[in-house]
Amino acid sequence: MKYNQLGNTGLFVSEICLGTMTFGGQGMFKIVGEVDQKGATGIVSRSLEVGVNFLDTADVYSMGNSEKLTGQALKDIGAKRSDVVIATKCYGRVGPGPNDLGASRGHIMDSVSRSLERLQTDHIDLYQIHGTDSVTPVEETMRALDDLTRQGMVRYVGCSNWQAWKIMKSLGISQNNGYARFETLQAYYSIAGRDLERDIVPMLNDQKVGLMVWSPLAGGLLSGKFGPGSNGPEGARRAAFDFPPVNKDRAWACIDAMREVGSAHGGASVARVALAYILAKPFVMSIIIGAKTMEQLDDNLEAVKLTLTADEMKKLDEVSALPPEYPGWMLARQGAERRPQPKT
Repeated sequence: MKYNQLGNTGLFVSEICLGTMTFGGQGMFKIVGEVDQKGATGIVSRSLEVGVNFLDTADVYSMGNSEKLTGQALKDIGAKRSDVVIATKCYGRVGPGPNDLGASRGHIMDSVSRSLERLQTDHIDLYQIHGTDSVTPVEETMRALDDLTRQGMVRYVGCSNWQAWKIMKSLGISQNNGYARFETLQAYYSIAGRDLERDIVPMLNDQKVGLMVWSPLAGGLLSGKFGPGSNGPEGARRAAFDFPPVNKDRAWACIDAMREVGSAHGGASVARVALAYILAKPFVMSIIIGAKTMEQLDDNLEAVKLTLTADEMKKLDEVSALPPEYPGWMLARQGAERRPQPKT
């Protein structure tokens, strides 16, 4: 297991982050998974055994039940708190009231206290705003998060599913006011959905913000169990919840190419190749994996041992290439002579 810096901080997190959306099985999240406490404890224990030190959850997952099961699992295992980096999120609706969602100061302050109680801990290592709030001023959100870090309830802050321009705005506000800044972005990225590379990745590199990848298997579509005209096995999550949106024709081509690559690596699964491809990207800090069974978990964890060759990466890059989009194609045309020249 490799460990990478959390953004521009001195904290190191495992390149695999255990996502706990499969824990709890309540509400709409029953589709994702119905892992009970015994199963959750086993999955967390196995992950820690192989070097995972990073866990991600959210207050909306199974109406808070995911946080409860995660916290209890760590307690049951007897994990040393300083050995585990716990990340959770707030923003989504957690009640019927008009203020039971969003990134307002009020909702953030209410939410963090409840998450701490469910997780059975006195601090959250990484507290993330789960979505972009079109109503709350960014200044209000960043001030509230800074207060939480000063109070010791939260150690680092991040965001999820934010636009590049809005992250830049938040970084400017933090820098100008001496606030805690977003150290991470949690975003969707997979070999079948590389849109992030257009604007967000260059911004992350420039600002030294760490990328946490959610759904690197595109909601299970890249598990190897799906293909043209097939909805996958009975009970498959993707068959019941077709999300995130994916260009299926491009995805099938990617899967065919990954099968070939997997065959060259002793029959590695399509899922394992898909994860190894994302792990090989230099701008990826950590990828979030979720599992309903130990078999799924072990196969995903094996991705850290799979090193793709330069030719294999080139092949996968080409089959999954994004179509040209403005201003990207113009930047490439006009900037050809302004790239650093190789030394002779």
